[in-house]
Amino acid sequence: MLADFDPVLASARRGSPEAFQALYADLVRPVAAYLRGKGVPDVEDLTSEVFLAVFTGLERFSGGQADFRSWVFTIAHRRVVDHWRRASRTPGTAGYDAEDDPRTAPSAEDEALVDLGSARVHELLAELTPDQRDVMLLRVVADLTVEQVAEVVGKPPGAVKALQRRALAALRRLVEAEGVPL
Repeated sequence: MLADFDPVLASARRGSPEAFQALYADLVRPVAAYLRGKGVPDVEDLTSEVFLAVFTGLERFSGGQADFRSWVFTIAHRRVVDHWRRASRTPGTAGYDAEDDPRTAPSAEDEALVDLGSARVHELLAELTPDQRDVMLLRVVADLTVEQVAEVVGKPPGAVKALQRRALAALRRLVEAEGVPL
């Protein structure tokens, strides 16, 4: 969270590159994590689309820092929906053969550790309903309030609380069934 949000926003509206960078730096990691949690394959590309929409729409935004955060995640949510719509209409791509690729890669050990952690999170999220998954990603990764999540997903705050409660209970049952104490 930015300590001096209002002056930074005003500077960004005037075209200050430093102000754009401050707004971007404040939210880029949570937005990317939200997109990653939604299963978007090219997180960097979609993150760029989100911030392009944010920066081109700054003049239309009104409100404080919490409203801004909610607005950014509303844009991110809509970009995810658009992405999956486009993907459903796009034909499949050709397979990848690692033996034909001359490029080098990072350490296999590092990649494996990152993939194991990400894979487990994705496995657990896949066990939730789509609405529960959306609520958990927006509440935990995006750090939005219940009211902000309600605005993003278009549901009443009470429904968001119920979805979060059910999601947490489902995750607890899954983890406890594996013998992992909480």
